[in-house]
Amino acid sequence: MKIGFIGTGVMGTGMILNLIKNNYDVTVYNRTKAHAATVIDAGAKWADSPRDLAQVVDVVITIVGFPQDVEETYYGDNGLFKSAKAGQTLIEMTTSKPSLEAKIAQTADAKGINTLDAPVSGGDVGAKNGTLTIMVGGEQAVFDQMKPILSAMGSNVNLFGGHGKGQHTKMANQIMIAGTMTGLSEMLAYGKAAGLDLSALVKTVSQGSGDNWSLDNYGPRILAGDFKPGFAAKHFLKDLRIALQESEKMAIPLPATEKAKELYEKMVDQMGLGNDGTQGLVKLYRDMKTD
Repeated sequence: MKIGFIGTGVMGTGMILNLIKNNYDVTVYNRTKAHAATVIDAGAKWADSPRDLAQVVDVVITIVGFPQDVEETYYGDNGLFKSAKAGQTLIEMTTSKPSLEAKIAQTADAKGINTLDAPVSGGDVGAKNGTLTIMVGGEQAVFDQMKPILSAMGSNVNLFGGHGKGQHTKMANQIMIAGTMTGLSEMLAYGKAAGLDLSALVKTVSQGSGDNWSLDNYGPRILAGDFKPGFAAKHFLKDLRIALQESEKMAIPLPATEKAKELYEKMVDQMGLGNDGTQGLVKLYRDMKTD
């Protein structure tokens, strides 16, 4: 089975390498070809556009930045729907709007094309190690057919219902992460102000009931001064905005998530740190001390 993959960023690169390791024939496209060098060197082929890519593969996986990038990838002048044909499967793995996933599914259905929305969690570490959590929306039969491909990239792959349900599950995931990231940042800010050994603090909390993924993966990075993005703050802010838009439609107040969004807006929009990883939120707390 020939796979096309669009998006060779931090996440996409690790995912592609795992597909290649599992002996899949992979063709890639990225807006900047230089950013695809790692996967091309590993054996991936290159296509000059999404339109060209869809002509030579059986399955297309997309993981790009923002909903507008998804829209362009599928509906643009050189987008996938310009050449995708009946019998192909399109798997949209960007964290995006549930309504956009429903639109893509509707367009695909009219052309006899299968679709899944399958956003992921696990960051750069999960992408590299093939241990991503993959949250899927779509038809059971399509999910069953595509699960071996998804399992090459993730160790926890689950179907949550029809089109858009994968994105709703990812929104729930991001709501939880909003709490753990603010908790991690405030724990460290408090510990520093109290004169605690922060390395000992992280180790101790990680061995008790306060343990969580953000603490285990981002706590050590913060202490080492490593703010490289396993997941960029600008993308997380995008996710929080989508989650709050969806919660408003459902008339569900999420005050803690709203506060997390405000904090990430200060980090990204005011401090210009959108390309830092989400762990860069701790810089905002340091800045607050001088406000």
